[in-house]
Amino acid sequence: MTLLTFTLIVGAASLLAGLLGALTGLGGGVVIVPVLAIAMHVDLRYAMGASLVSVIATSSGAAAAYVREGFSNIRIGMFLEVATTLGAVLGAYLTSHMPKPAIGVIFGVVLLYSAWASMRGHKPGSQDAPSDPWAQKLRLEGDLPTPAGPRHYHVYHLGFGFSLMGVAGILSGLLGIGSGALKVLAMDRVMKIPFKVSSTTSNFMIGVTAAASAGLYLHRGYIDPGLAMPVMLGVLAGSLAGARILVKARVRTLRIVFSFVIAALGVQMIYEGLTGRL
Repeated sequence: MTLLTFTLIVGAASLLAGLLGALTGLGGGVVIVPVLAIAMHVDLRYAMGASLVSVIATSSGAAAAYVREGFSNIRIGMFLEVATTLGAVLGAYLTSHMPKPAIGVIFGVVLLYSAWASMRGHKPGSQDAPSDPWAQKLRLEGDLPTPAGPRHYHVYHLGFGFSLMGVAGILSGLLGIGSGALKVLAMDRVMKIPFKVSSTTSNFMIGVTAAASAGLYLHRGYIDPGLAMPVMLGVLAGSLAGARILVKARVRTLRIVFSFVIAALGVQMIYEGLTGRL
């Protein structure tokens, strides 16, 4: 296979990964890493390094729009980024000290969880009780833009949510993904933040989390520009296309179909890891 052919194939696969990630809300990293590692036999650590670069690019593009529209809570994002950044650095450190089969199995488990989280419905949390005392001291409450006007929301269980963000950061650095599913879980289910605020704030955070671990990947030589460039451009283009399709598509049907695809990739990653093929 020539270099041009390989680059075109990687770009096309990344385009589909970005499209799938946008439609499911999981990001392209959870798709492109197993595709590169399993289908194209790219070294797992190089695939994760390229994924981190794409995460930074897609997060930077979308985060600006969400902040401008008033959905992202910057104060919450900056506070929780302390945990995710520390976790990401630890995860990136562990990457070079863990065998690739073990990383593959962990990645497969995360994919299975992501598929389940994508299909699951989201119930709005109760907003009757006052916020966590520390959330009040740090002024983490905010207002969600709605057609009827801004709606105030509270923040709960700040300590538990902060701890989960640390775990999400470790997974991000270890696996080369944004860990958006776990971040949204912590904010939506634990901290009772409205889902739109949770998802957009998570998108705001994943770029910083990825950048923290990307430095260690770059230092160890796991980021190959020849691989990272088509992955970044493909995922970014796919994410933009997916955002347009999402407006008119039947979201529930798409999430179910693509969740099965992600689950299949997760099972394959676990199999490849257990059999030592990664």
